[in-house]
Amino acid sequence: MSAVGKIIEQEIEVISRFIVLLNEEQEVLKQGNVDALTELNGRKAPLVDKLNSLEGERQQSISSSDNHSAPASMEKWLAEHGNDDLTVNWKKLLTFARDAKALHELNAKLVDMHLSQTSEILAILTQQPQKEGLYGSSGQTLPATGSRIVDSA
Repeated sequence: MSAVGKIIEQEIEVISRFIVLLNEEQEVLKQGNVDALTELNGRKAPLVDKLNSLEGERQQSISSSDNHSAPASMEKWLAEHGNDDLTVNWKKLLTFARDAKALHELNAKLVDMHLSQTSEILAILTQQPQKEGLYGSSGQTLPATGSRIVDSA
């Protein structure tokens, strides 16, 4: 097997593990278990670093010095040097990369949803009392009590 083929197989293995972690992250986000996110991020970061490193190795192995994007460079290289197995693995890697991107984007939306909810809860809990309270029997405003329920009654 060629050096490029070995690198692509490593990329497939690493991105498969990354997808497993993204699915775990999604479950943690659905459950609202924020504490588990730190541990998951600690496991994801080395995989991202490894994927970036492997991509660099692959690009170097195909001697890609042209101005094409990484996938376009690989497609060009495959057309000149590839075989059926290598092409199948390349397509598999691209599919996994699309899956990982979709999972990552969905997880980002879940994080945004949690942040929005947290912001709303904080706004409610820290809401400043109204500057003017209710009117008393004399027609003058009474000082706010700090209780929104009583103040708004």
